[in-house]
Amino acid sequence: MKLDIENYLDSSEYIDCDHPLVAAKAAELAEGCDSDEAIAKRCFEFVRDAIKHSWDYRQNPVTCKASDVLIHGTGYCYAKGHLLAALLRANGIPAGLCYQRLTVQNDSPPYCLHGLNAVYLEKHGWYRVDARGNKPGVAAEFCPPIEKLAFPIIDALEKDFPQILPEPLPVVIEALTQYKTVEEVFENLPDAEVITVPPKRLSSFTMTPKDYL
Repeated sequence: MKLDIENYLDSSEYIDCDHPLVAAKAAELAEGCDSDEAIAKRCFEFVRDAIKHSWDYRQNPVTCKASDVLIHGTGYCYAKGHLLAALLRANGIPAGLCYQRLTVQNDSPPYCLHGLNAVYLEKHGWYRVDARGNKPGVAAEFCPPIEKLAFPIIDALEKDFPQILPEPLPVVIEALTQYKTVEEVFENLPDAEVITVPPKRLSSFTMTPKDYL
């Protein structure tokens, strides 16, 4: 039976780290790095800065698979997280997916899920990063062990979900595969008040409050 951590190194349909283009980009990003932390930082900054956030740039097509995000150079936060996880896994670094529940705009309903990543670093353990892309008012960075995510929790119904999942949530996959334009996705952003992990389909680590410090 595989150790749980190995699930965060696997290639899969949407985190296709064994795709030739993903593997090649991962090797390119790792060149000259002397630690898992250095590789993770370079992968994070590539996805954050070089891959355009679909809604920020109103850029199609809607992507979901890590390889498609890389090929088209665009993705919603969820899809960018799939690519970051794939690049890290291709370099032998365990990586998972995390979610927040945030207001879509300002500090009032409606709400939607926001996708980010957790990477397992030898020196620090699980560390969350947000590669959605910086812009005025959003400044996510890679500076372990301190988290610097894109969005703080500001509303009573917003949530930081503690699960670190090896695979995307079905509701996220549905949104990114059912709708064909970035506008359609924005009008139908995935939401969840709780995250339930099917025991036979996904294993997960759970972050504790101290892990967020």
